[in-house]
Amino acid sequence: MNTHRFRLPWRWGRHAAVGSTPSAVRHRTVSLPVGPNAVAQARETVTEALSTAGVPARSAFADTAVLVVSELVTNVLRHATRSPVMDVGTALDAGQLVITVVDTDPRLPDLTPDDPGAGLRMVAELAGTYGGDVSAEPAHGHDGKVVRVRFRIPS
Repeated sequence: MNTHRFRLPWRWGRHAAVGSTPSAVRHRTVSLPVGPNAVAQARETVTEALSTAGVPARSAFADTAVLVVSELVTNVLRHATRSPVMDVGTALDAGQLVITVVDTDPRLPDLTPDDPGAGLRMVAELAGTYGGDVSAEPAHGHDGKVVRVRFRIPS
């Protein structure tokens, strides 16, 4: 594995906030119960968001985004078992897709290049393929966390 490429997508902490949110931003967040249907519902949420943005279904990029959200939700099911719900969000703007998964477990995932789980390693590599990155930070307003994956949408 190319270690340098792997390290680039990992980032901790807060991202710079945008002063105002343009009306062109398409944002959707759904709250899903942590349970057996969560992965399918999250995949559907991302598929719908991409469809409204004109990204062809079953394209390599759409399949990548759906795979990433599947992995993030699966991590909640495995590691945040006390979280009763999770929020899955999508935001599309200026050629960028941001997928967020928020749960109520305060433990941040290990995003160090030396010891991430296989699923998060795959997520980082996929995000990096599309000029993106992965970050995790404490949630605002509760004790949980936010895992965020950013992609550039191919033209």
